[in-house]
Amino acid sequence: MQYQITLTAAEDAALSFVAFSQDEWIQNAVHERCRIAIEEIVAITVQKCLETGTQIPGSKDEMVTLAFAQGWVKTAAQRQAEAEGEAAARAAAEAAAQGA
Repeated sequence: MQYQITLTAAEDAALSFVAFSQDEWIQNAVHERCRIAIEEIVAITVQKCLETGTQIPGSKDEMVTLAFAQGWVKTAAQRQAEAEGEAAARAAAEAAAQGA
C-alpha cells in the first residue's frame, strides 16, 4: 500500500524544526505504529490459536491475516461503528425507560 499526505508550508517548516528529514520521520512514525499494532495482533492470534487448537501461523503477516479472517481483531472503523451502535442502543433504552 502506498499513502500520500499533504502538509501546509507551516506544518512542513514545523516538522523540519524537529526532524532532520520530514519524509524519514513520517515513514519511521508510520512503520513504528504498524510494528506495535502487529505485535498486539500477534499476541491476540497466539492466544486465540492456543484457545481454539488452531495451528499458529509461521509468520507475523500470516497471523495478522488469520486474526482478521477469524474476527479475532477488527479495524478501528469497525470498533468505532460498534461502539456508536451500542451507545445509540443504550440511549434509546434510557429514553424508553424514562418515557415509561
